[in-house]
Amino acid sequence: MIDKKILMFPTDSGGAKEREAFEQAVPEEAGSSTSNATSTVDLTMVKPYGDTLNDGMMQTMFTLPVPYGEEANEAARQLVKQMGWDEPNVTYSHDMGNGFTYFVVYGKCRHTVDFTKIKVVKVEVDVMDRVECGDYIGENIGRDVVVVGASTGSDAHTVGIDAIINMKGFHGHFGLERFKNVEAYNLGSQVPNEELIARAKEVNADAILVSQTVTQKDIHIINLTNMVELVEAEGIRDKVLLLCGGPRISHELAQELGYDAGFGPHTYAEHVMSYIATEIVNRGWQKRPPLK
Repeated sequence: MIDKKILMFPTDSGGAKEREAFEQAVPEEAGSSTSNATSTVDLTMVKPYGDTLNDGMMQTMFTLPVPYGEEANEAARQLVKQMGWDEPNVTYSHDMGNGFTYFVVYGKCRHTVDFTKIKVVKVEVDVMDRVECGDYIGENIGRDVVVVGASTGSDAHTVGIDAIINMKGFHGHFGLERFKNVEAYNLGSQVPNEELIARAKEVNADAILVSQTVTQKDIHIINLTNMVELVEAEGIRDKVLLLCGGPRISHELAQELGYDAGFGPHTYAEHVMSYIATEIVNRGWQKRPPLK
């Protein structure tokens, strides 16, 4: 960055000409009245930001099933050009062995997005903290809220369900076991959907939580769909809240699959319980009959 205030020019007429030429060649910083650079954001035409606003600079990483070499780098460049990038540059490539090459590509995206027209299907609820959730349940439901959850199917990962249910929680957010007026059961991983449903009926659960971390070949979609079908077959779909969560779960996807709500990344126990408690009140389930 050049600070024009500390640049010294001769005081004669020649120095004045030098200053004038310099001012024309180097504009003021973005945001000043004499700037030629874009200094405001047009939310109807949003582009990636790299070095300057609206320069469209992006970086991406991927692997191609081609042998390492210059031909591989050119293949990567041509691919991202077809994706709408200008001036793509392969900044790094690595031989992965067995005819595979890994790339890091930097370039300019020519596309824009109208941010003002974006609509997202999301869980609409006033999020309460842990203490507020407990107080809300005591004041508006008058009994413990019962929740059962597990990583079902072949999914052996418990990081998601542990973050929501286990007392220690995750990232400074305590799990449901720490909430007042909440009775939470974590069945762990690789739990058959049938077993989770049976436990929900046994403890008369208000909500069933299904965690899915493994998503290769959309295995989570198959398992989540099976869960909905089983709950419906048991005749309890309209008597229990069915929630799912995971790194590739959105509220929109969850509802498309037949769930009441979906929770993706950056959601914690307070988000889940705020929804459950509020929904119990909205549905008048304070004295809901036992699941049968």
